[in-house]
Amino acid sequence: MHPSSIRFSRAAVAALTASAMLLAGCANMSETQRNSAIGAGVGAVAGGLIGDGRGAVIGAGVGALGGYAWSRYMENKRTQMQQATAGTGVQVTQTPDNQLKLNIPNDISFATNSAAIEPRLRPILDQFAQGLGQQPGMEVTIVGHTDSTGNDAINNPLSLARANSVRDYLAGRGVPAHSIRAEGRGSREPIASNATEAGRAQNRRVEIYLAERAAQTSSAAPAPAYNTPVGQPAR
Repeated sequence: MHPSSIRFSRAAVAALTASAMLLAGCANMSETQRNSAIGAGVGAVAGGLIGDGRGAVIGAGVGALGGYAWSRYMENKRTQMQQATAGTGVQVTQTPDNQLKLNIPNDISFATNSAAIEPRLRPILDQFAQGLGQQPGMEVTIVGHTDSTGNDAINNPLSLARANSVRDYLAGRGVPAHSIRAEGRGSREPIASNATEAGRAQNRRVEIYLAERAAQTSSAAPAPAYNTPVGQPAR
């Protein structure tokens, strides 16, 4: 076999291996997170096929960095939110694609069948909004979720209305409205079984994602299937 063919084969194997490692966790990611992970996988394959196997690792890094950056600001914001939400049941994490995620349970955010923000959630949103208006390149995505009780005709508008309420609250606290996107996913993305009350309680939630767009990128996450443009009131 020609030496160049051997190098190509090794590069391809390295690329696919790197890609598989990056995409292995996609099953547990949201739609937004999967998009950036897939970008990293594509970068791995492209990097591996141009040059030696080390290009796969470099390509993977480029693919990931083409989405979001985890800067010192993001790390400080995570620490701030972990302190602000201690004891509330809110989970504050860094996602695989470098977004800061707040998973807010329904029992502190909204009453049953209501899109009015509960008083216990407001101090958390105040802390989240603090300073975002002065920080360039930030993107906020708010995703409402329900359990499987009821049908889509009920769950989809309710989940969206709750996301819109959070969006409007943050905009009123100085977060630029153009940087906020609200989505309603209804019952389509459960994180627990809907067969039990405990599982349904986990599925009734609002997720807030904060992302810092990496430099020199023009890619954007695809528009959600069920959303409302910023500024359009919930019905």
